[in-house]
Amino acid sequence: MYELYYWPGIQGRGELVRLALEDAGAEYVDVTRSEAHGGVPALTRLLEAEVSPPFAPPILKHGTLLLSHAANILMYLGPRLGLAPADEESGHRAHQLQLTVTDFIAEIHDTHHPIGSALYYEDQKPEALRRAQEFVKHRLPKFLSWFERTLGGRETLLGSEHSYVDLSLFQVVAGLRYAFPRAMAGAEPRYPTVVRVHDRVAARPRIREYLESPRRLPFNEHGLFRRYPELDVVAEGS
Repeated sequence: MYELYYWPGIQGRGELVRLALEDAGAEYVDVTRSEAHGGVPALTRLLEAEVSPPFAPPILKHGTLLLSHAANILMYLGPRLGLAPADEESGHRAHQLQLTVTDFIAEIHDTHHPIGSALYYEDQKPEALRRAQEFVKHRLPKFLSWFERTLGGRETLLGSEHSYVDLSLFQVVAGLRYAFPRAMAGAEPRYPTVVRVHDRVAARPRIREYLESPRRLPFNEHGLFRRYPELDVVAEGS
């Protein structure tokens, strides 16, 4: 039994781990969404531990092992769930790709919180607009074109094998479509292979069932991907 700890009510970075667990059909409990397993107080206890507390969720507990950081958790889960090759070289390559996803998500988040996470979006709207304009014009195409080149026309990021990195790229595309629908409508034709990865993952039987179930939390304006229409700008030439 895997135990996943993340804030309830938002997908956040915990969703990257959920997608892997769901795709593999793994037995897990989403602890903060289950009062029977301790709810939010169980997460709080982990974060307030006196010795070696995790800095922030997501946190995975598996037996006596306690891991934090989505990319680190996925590096552990990948070979165990059949979502990454077992050899060391391929494992490091998958982890490298996942760290790029981590960087991309951080930049997406900072479009609506460019000054600081402790401030409300309403306290930094002018800066957020400027950040979003720069993101859509420069950073969005930089990351998507890199993933397009990395795929090289293939259906998966690791070549012949479906992996947890494909699941994470699916989540990024889905989140961008929610947060920046106009910008993505203009950008997606330039990245057809990235779009095919999204569509292929969405069609996987367990993922399709998960996306249609109440276990899949909806995107909202408290998570990483937030829809503020004023930030959904279209880059020149799109």
